[in-house]
Amino acid sequence: MPFQSSAPKTAPFPASQTADADARALPATARLALGPLGDSASPAALERLSKALADLAALRREIAIPILHEAVAAMHADRHMEGAELCLKALAIDDRIGVAWHILAICREKANDFTTALRCYDTALQLSPDEPEIANDLGRLAIQMGFKELAEKLFLAYLEKVPNSVPGANNLACAQRDLLRFDDAIDTIRQAINANPESALLWNTLASILAERGDVAQSVQFFDEALRLKPDFNSCRYNRGGARMSLGDPVGALADCEAALPGVALESERAMMNLARSTMLLSAGRVAEGWDAYEARFDPHYIDVTHFMIDRPQWTPDSDLRGKHLLLMGEQGLGDEILFANIVPDLLDAVGPEGTLTLAVEHRLVPLFARSFPAAVVGPHGTLRVDHHTVRAPRFMDAEAMETVDLWAPMASPLRRFRRNLGDFPDRRAGFLTPDPARVAFWRAELAALGPAPKVGVIWKSLVMESARVRFYSPFDRWAPVLQTPGAVMVNLQYGESGEEIARARAELGVELWTPPGIDLKNDLDDLTALCAALDVVIGPATATTNLAAAGGAALWLISTPGAWPRLGTDRYPWYPQARLFTPREHNAWEPLMADIGAALAEAITKHSFSGT
Repeated sequence: MPFQSSAPKTAPFPASQTADADARALPATARLALGPLGDSASPAALERLSKALADLAALRREIAIPILHEAVAAMHADRHMEGAELCLKALAIDDRIGVAWHILAICREKANDFTTALRCYDTALQLSPDEPEIANDLGRLAIQMGFKELAEKLFLAYLEKVPNSVPGANNLACAQRDLLRFDDAIDTIRQAINANPESALLWNTLASILAERGDVAQSVQFFDEALRLKPDFNSCRYNRGGARMSLGDPVGALADCEAALPGVALESERAMMNLARSTMLLSAGRVAEGWDAYEARFDPHYIDVTHFMIDRPQWTPDSDLRGKHLLLMGEQGLGDEILFANIVPDLLDAVGPEGTLTLAVEHRLVPLFARSFPAAVVGPHGTLRVDHHTVRAPRFMDAEAMETVDLWAPMASPLRRFRRNLGDFPDRRAGFLTPDPARVAFWRAELAALGPAPKVGVIWKSLVMESARVRFYSPFDRWAPVLQTPGAVMVNLQYGESGEEIARARAELGVELWTPPGIDLKNDLDDLTALCAALDVVIGPATATTNLAAAGGAALWLISTPGAWPRLGTDRYPWYPQARLFTPREHNAWEPLMADIGAALAEAITKHSFSGT
């Protein structure tokens, strides 16, 4: 039976996707190394392509074959643009050569033109249905682009053709992990390990699945086993460093990461590891080094890199800002924009009254930032997804306005100059954002109508709950000791879908979570900041909402994790001095943590005080 492509046959992947300014750029975080296995341009892969060309030569396609051999030679030399041009030349002679489309797909993938690569892989698979490696390459690319269900289908089809393939089982398990189907992923990888107990790759993947499910301590044991079997397994050593980071051991994490880096061949993995190294430095309290290293988020090989469409000189730490016009671009996720805005007062001082500071921020933040920083010019940035890459620009500025800009910087970059040690963080206990006073008064009146009991705002999850993030948030059913605290009114601050949890709280815990009327908790961020300021305390993990609450001066009880890098090696949150931190005694130990928070809340209610640490 011929090998069939699971991909749609009619150009299902648009060349570009556009979004308005509320589109979210990914936070600059590092992923696990060695997800779906394989490099489409590895020596072994190129050798397979050369053999396929030799087989084609026997079919008397003499004119195109020498050109394709040149294309493979160009790929060997990492000249992927040249390889693509040669493929197109060969396809102009004969567009029914499946291996030519496969080579072209690899060249376009290496050039980060993912959409074209997908179409070329799909065409190659249709023309060469008996070549399973095309499906494997297509599946890996699909995962990179976020098409996880498609990737799973392709890996399943690959395993039907190559049933005992270790890479195939590994890749299928990685797709299932990324779909948050951890039990399926573990079943897939355990069956493969039973058949291949000496495979370091499979032990590494099992460990990665356990780590992302939240069983981080156990994962370290399996990373150790993989390294025992293959001591030079650099990707595994990096992954073990990530697990150590989650367990609150940034020094051990840094040692693993730095030991792994010299042996990494793939530029994309090296970029990811360099970014991870920066957060490990920050988590270890090496703040100045960490911010310098954090510029790795702009390495073009980093898979989640944001490209800025700004044709002006870029700020550097030695730039003279006095009297200049500085454009500061919000970057990464919404919570990051709020967190990094801690630096804005310093930049206003630096440009001085003769200078200009322009802030390009997420459009939902514009009213709040304009009120908070009246000396600055504030407008929305715009975000586009071009071939599955994030591109951002200050959409409110025309060409004439851009000509007045002397320097521009992503919002986190000036931390390299203004936050080089913990002493550089000012004690702004009242926050650095200014909620609307009229709306604060409105919400205080609304809350007062609920009775005299303290009003406690709660949020329990992020809108983005992918495999790399889900382990940092307590399951809702662990919140019972907090929600059932006597003498408090619980106020729902959860944006996105929360109806199921609210119904469960009512039915299972006997707790009514009051949802404020007339406010969109996801989009009305100015009003949300005012609501948080009117509450007695806000409790939750690091989200846009908890960042808004603290930046607006509200009392915040922040549910942190042992390896959270914004703590900068401390037991507090330097960004928000008024925040009180609650951290699990060990990773994923949510039940005792929530019991601690519930006990602290009961004590605070008795004392009528929610501030302080």
